[in-house]
Amino acid sequence: MAEFKTNVMRMLDKEKVPYTPHTYDHGDGAIDGASVAAKMGQDPARVFKTLVTQGAGKSYFVFVVPVLAELDLKKAAKSVGEKSVAMLHVADINKVTGYVRGGCSPLGMKKAYRTVFDRSALAGASIIVSGGRIGYQIELAPEELIRLARADTADIICGGRRRFRIVKSV
Repeated sequence: MAEFKTNVMRMLDKEKVPYTPHTYDHGDGAIDGASVAAKMGQDPARVFKTLVTQGAGKSYFVFVVPVLAELDLKKAAKSVGEKSVAMLHVADINKVTGYVRGGCSPLGMKKAYRTVFDRSALAGASIIVSGGRIGYQIELAPEELIRLARADTADIICGGRRRFRIVKSV
């Protein structure tokens, strides 16, 4: 039986970007970032969530932050030159991105939206993000992910500059 590949994985294969796929059981319905990190036995500082917002000018923006961090909407707006941004309603995620809640990846959305990663993404040799489907995550070098997403980095989480400890999993 062939190994399952998401569109994100196929995109990375096409670009010859090395990555490690991870899977987790989502049968219990727990698909929040902290639960996903725990299920995979990963340090939550290495696991990032993809958040979609809409700016005051009606444009959409994507922000990628550690799963235990909270997006600072004012810092996020400033990072993309908007007066303000608001979180996209869950009901609109699929229409805007082509993904569902819990399976939204910064790669492979319906359209290329301006994307900003929190600077902490660069703290380690790899980060983990959604593989584009619930139950699938991908681990890769943050620089490669940021390059492919044509993204910027900025300080966009609440609470000022946090230091995340990267722990190598066993």
